[in-house]
Amino acid sequence: MKAIITSVLILLTFFPSENTFAQNAFPKMDASPMDLAMARPDRNTPPLARVIYSRPSKKGREIFGELVPYGEVWRTGANEATELTLYVPMVIDGKRLEAGTYTLYTVPGKNTWEVIINSDTNVWGSFSYKKEKDILRISVPRHDSPAPTETLSMVFRPETNGTTLMIGWDTTYIEIPMKTSN
Repeated sequence: MKAIITSVLILLTFFPSENTFAQNAFPKMDASPMDLAMARPDRNTPPLARVIYSRPSKKGREIFGELVPYGEVWRTGANEATELTLYVPMVIDGKRLEAGTYTLYTVPGKNTWEVIINSDTNVWGSFSYKKEKDILRISVPRHDSPAPTETLSMVFRPETNGTTLMIGWDTTYIEIPMKTSN
């Protein structure tokens, strides 16, 4: 009898029950995982900028004008509002923006989007958006993508004196040119 009890205890130790595994399993992961893009002139130089955002997927939905309404402030992603860090001062649409961390919001439109750089950081969504914290607002043209993008994507394109943040999802993309400030 002692040998049977010892054997059962050993089996439970090495082969835990499904309930034991379920208690130790990862919690449900975000449906829109977080991502990061860095702007570097090349691999051997310090970064110019970084964007941290969550990547929602299209999943057969109508995106702009439906899921993301036209004319309303959008967190430009999912979950937490999108975070933009500038490591050096940059000029955006002729306006100087100091190095630092900001929240990046957008207001999508059919032909143009408003891009908002806001000083209120570490916020969830656009529910707590405070217009009085806006540092910069610019309008940029909306472009048709050559091919649909299933998941919201952001990438920096290197430029001669700076970088351009490209934001694309579904059949739409925008560009936010940023020039280094001397």
